[in-house]
Amino acid sequence: MASMSPVGAYRHGGRLREAAAAFPRAPTPWLDLSTGINPQPWRGPRAAWSDLARLPDPAEIADLERIAASVFGVEDSRRVLATAGAEAGLRLLPAVIGEAEVAIVSPTYSGHETAWRLAERPVAAVSLEVALETAASMLVIVNPNNPDGGRIERPALLELATSRSRNGLWTVVDESFVEATPELSVAGATIERLIVLRSFGKFYGLPGVRLGFIIAEPIVVERLQALQGDWPISADAVAIGRAAYLDETWRVQTRERLERDAHALDQLLAAYGLTVIGGTSLFRLTSTLGARALFEGLCEQGILTRPFPDAEDRLRIGVPREADLARLAAALEGLKS
Repeated sequence: MASMSPVGAYRHGGRLREAAAAFPRAPTPWLDLSTGINPQPWRGPRAAWSDLARLPDPAEIADLERIAASVFGVEDSRRVLATAGAEAGLRLLPAVIGEAEVAIVSPTYSGHETAWRLAERPVAAVSLEVALETAASMLVIVNPNNPDGGRIERPALLELATSRSRNGLWTVVDESFVEATPELSVAGATIERLIVLRSFGKFYGLPGVRLGFIIAEPIVVERLQALQGDWPISADAVAIGRAAYLDETWRVQTRERLERDAHALDQLLAAYGLTVIGGTSLFRLTSTLGARALFEGLCEQGILTRPFPDAEDRLRIGVPREADLARLAAALEGLKS
């Protein structure tokens, strides 16, 4: 039985080329359930060729930021900065925060730890209970969390960020998966030293657009903007982002559909003995004693999921389209027999 490289199999998911190389006899096309990306993306206009033939106009980027601010519940669009994805945004933060001891509520997305360690800042992984009391100058929280979908309700998070701000401490809240549960978002709060990250690609199903946002005090946004320069995102990101964020009907319908699809996935997983222990409407985290064997067995059938080297009983499975649920069911049935 083939094995994927540790980076390809574990770090992010979504590396179909590596999966295909490791499992060359797998049927195609592959079904990628290794990421938390909406499998039914928003479809609308891209940039015109004339726009691609020139640099993006900073005024058009500012218009996108204004529209995004409205969707995020942010009254002052000067607090919103477009970036080339939430990943690019989080890697900018060490350059503007200064010296900081960093506490990251863990386990969570590894990109946060990587960014701060590359900036040579001391980093500690902490539990949520410890985070509520930590005096670390920077606290990072992913809400809802990746990969377990853990969530902190908005009032509690606002209280924590406010308390830390009064003590001169920073709080970063990564809301990359919050679009499906917007009631959790603290993006609209005007709290000093609170920084919020938002992702476009996950909920809208278009990670290749490379679009994200940082929401922070205007002075922090100005510093980040200076680091990025005048053209941080592409003309396609501007055009697609503006049109998608204005499409409220699609947004509401998609939240409802994802909830239905996630419920259908839960029922299927339970039928085959996989215990759902967390997740969002974009992915489910499961527990099963044979997670590694199940991961490889699904790969042999052209279905990529996400295992974890430090938790060999865990497997994350993206919520598939209704049309792909039957393929996953057939694969699980085949592995059962």
